[in-house]
Amino acid sequence: MLQPNDLPLVCLPLELPPEAAAELIAFLRELTEALERHYAAELKRHYDDIASARRQAAPNASPF
Repeated sequence: MLQPNDLPLVCLPLELPPEAAAELIAFLRELTEALERHYAAELKRHYDDIASARRQAAPNASPF
């Protein structure tokens, strides 16, 4: 939990014109897509490992 003297994790601009907000969102989407493409194999392994651990923790659990 953040303490009073901690810096904010993200500093958001408070008053962007609509065009600037749209450009910022487009940039963040492109950044996210680039990260997903670059780390696709690692992300798949990570999520597969999580799913496998959950199946092993509850082998008789119904998926429904």
